[in-house]
Amino acid sequence: MKTRILGESGLEVSAIGLGCMGITQVYDTALEEQDAINFLRNTYEDGVTLFDTAEAYGPFANEEIVGKALVPFRDEVVIATKIGFDFDAITGERRAGVNSDPKHIRSAAERCLKRLRTDRIDLLYQHRVDPKVPMEDVAGAIGELIDEGKVLHFGLSEAGVSSIRKAHAETPVTALQSEYSLWWQAPDEEILPLCEELGIGFVPFSPLGAGFLTGSITAQTSFEEHDYRNSVPRFSKENRAQNLELVELVRKIANEANATPAQIAIGWLLAQKDWIVPIPGTTKRHRLQENIGATILDLDPKIWVELSEAADSLLLPGSRLSPALELTGR
Repeated sequence: MKTRILGESGLEVSAIGLGCMGITQVYDTALEEQDAINFLRNTYEDGVTLFDTAEAYGPFANEEIVGKALVPFRDEVVIATKIGFDFDAITGERRAGVNSDPKHIRSAAERCLKRLRTDRIDLLYQHRVDPKVPMEDVAGAIGELIDEGKVLHFGLSEAGVSSIRKAHAETPVTALQSEYSLWWQAPDEEILPLCEELGIGFVPFSPLGAGFLTGSITAQTSFEEHDYRNSVPRFSKENRAQNLELVELVRKIANEANATPAQIAIGWLLAQKDWIVPIPGTTKRHRLQENIGATILDLDPKIWVELSEAADSLLLPGSRLSPALELTGR
């Protein structure tokens, strides 16, 4: 597995990581605990060293499984987790909104450490910006945890330009995590230029458009009852029918390159900047190995430029989140 450095931080990780969320929720594909542990250990054996989780996934269950699975090779992996939603520490009940009060940050981080069975969190993200708490206070609180050795690197998730600048001025930000793919290129406008300016790595989630860019989803696909995509506008049957133009474009290039659509979609991300590290999620080892194959694609750089231009020319309808998710934070 090739490796990459996230920004100017010196944090070296595998060229792609694993988004662990689907192991316990979202797509109706949650694994039994031992199956999840075995899968995570196989992921490490296949060369992945960046594992992305969050207290919100479960809540709590995802961190517990990730922690248990990675104990045997803790020093060889990078564990990233996220805090900032408001949960009851005992029951896991989600209260309304976000909470990045410095005292809450510290207590949440301490609980993450216990669930992850570790003495340090390699990369700690604020999961969503808290409008009630100055970003300087958030960055300062995580900076204190860094000074104590309980956290090694500071990250932000889905933050905007102003928030990133304020945080970085207080405590250097190692990585920003946001959605980015051929299907959602909004970060190109302001976020990626800012990351380059400040030396911040970028970690795209949903690099395969929640499975859409793999080519396995059609206008007739029916999602399981609890699959969040049922409520997402861009996944409506009407919008899917038009959005499939992008999938056909990716499939055409994949066929010419003797690759899969997933590999082309991930390969496109890797070609944008050498400090971008996608975190596709899967619960199947053959899909994991397929995704890893994107790191060894050797295509003419012109192909990636032509793919970008062709994707930009398409009208791709539907917002990326449901109204409810836009309000509460994914």
